[in-house]
Amino acid sequence: MTNEKKGRDSERPLPELKKERDSFIHSFFTKGAQFTQELVNENTRLRHRLGELEQESAKLRAQVASDDAIRELLKTIDGLEREKGNLLSRFQQAEAASSRWVDQYTEVEGELANFANLYVASHQLHASLSFRTTVRQIKELLEQLVGSRSFAVYLATGDGKTLVPIVCEGLGKPRRIPVNPSDGAIGESFATGMSRVESGDLSRGSVEHPLAIVPMVHENKVFGVFAVYATLEQKPRFMPVDFELFKLLGAHAAGALICACLFANAGHKIPSFDPFFDPET
Repeated sequence: MTNEKKGRDSERPLPELKKERDSFIHSFFTKGAQFTQELVNENTRLRHRLGELEQESAKLRAQVASDDAIRELLKTIDGLEREKGNLLSRFQQAEAASSRWVDQYTEVEGELANFANLYVASHQLHASLSFRTTVRQIKELLEQLVGSRSFAVYLATGDGKTLVPIVCEGLGKPRRIPVNPSDGAIGESFATGMSRVESGDLSRGSVEHPLAIVPMVHENKVFGVFAVYATLEQKPRFMPVDFELFKLLGAHAAGALICACLFANAGHKIPSFDPFFDPET
C-alpha cells in the first residue's frame, strides 16, 4: 500500500511543471482565440470587401450598359442629324425653286399687266370715230398709263411747217412750234421722225428739255408729235412698258386721229364699202 501511494504521489506534477503547463495551455488557447478572432475579423473584412466589389461590379456593369446606350443614342443622333441635313438641303432646294417660281410668276404677272395696258391703250385709241373722243383718249393714256403730269400733243398744219397743240396739260397757254430741225428738240423730232425718251431720272424735265418726244407716224409720214415735260412724283423713271406705250401711241395715234378726221369730214356718216367690192364676187 505504501508503494502504491508513493507511485501516485510520483505521478502528480510538480508545482512548477503544473504552473508552466497551465501557462502554456493558457497561452495556447489565448493565441488560438486571438488567431480565431483575427480570422473572424479578416473574414468579415473580406465579406465587406466582397460586397464593395460586387457593388463596384454592378456599377461598372450599369456604366457599361449606360455607355452602350449612350453610344447607340449618339449613333441615333448622328443619323437624325444626317437626316436633318438632308431635309434642310431638300427644303433649301425647294425654297429656291419656290422663289424662282415666285419670281417667274411675278414676272409673268407683270408682263400680263403690261399687255393689258397695251391692249387697253390700243382699244381706246380705236374705240371711237369722234375726233374729240380720240384726242381725249390720247390725253388719258398719257396721264393714267404713262403717269404724265405736264405734256402736250401737237399736230402739223397742212403745209407741214408748224406744229399746233391740240392737247396741253400743265403748261399754261399753248403755243405753236415752227418745224425747224435746228429750232428745238420737238421740231427736230418731227423733221427726223426719231423719238427721244429719257431713260434715267425724270425729275429734271422742262419745256426746254422734254422727258419724252415721240413723233406720231402713219405709213412712214409724220403727222404730229407728243411731248412729256414732267411726270408724277411717284414716277421716278420710265419703265419698259412706258417705252412700249410710246411706241404704240407713235404708231397708232396718228391713224386714229386721221380716221376720226375723215369721219368728221364725211358728216359723221360711215362711207359705203361698195367701191371696194369685187364685181365678180
